Amino acid sequence: MTRYFSEDHEWIEVEGDLGTVGITDYAQGQLGDITFVDLPAEGAGVGKGDSVAVVDSVKAASDVYTPVSGTIAEVNAALADAPELVNTEAETGGWLFRVTLSDAAELGALMDEAAYKTYVDSL
Repeated sequence: MTRYFSEDHEWIEVEGDLGTVGITDYAQGQLGDITFVDLPAEGAGVGKGDSVAVVDSVKAASDVYTPVSGTIAEVNAALADAPELVNTEAETGGWLFRVTLSDAAELGALMDEAAYKTYVDSL
């Protein structure tokens, strides 16, 4: 699996034509403790850069953007009862949704892990 990162601090891990999306540890740290997650509807069509979810924290509510176009294939149902998973597992079990990619070429506009680290270090 390959992982990519957006400048908006989302990550996407891609296997075949399915991408798992979440927010980065950096984003979670900036937001503080996540207290609620509003996830997209399964089956919804999304375009690259669309606001598709919202995470509420003790500091603010923040939109989550989809890094690729496609269809929402699945949401992380565990977050309905335990949104705090994003606090401790932002880049693993705290994933937000899965999207079936409609244009894998869009991944080329995203950063790999080394480029994302350089980007975050520059902030």
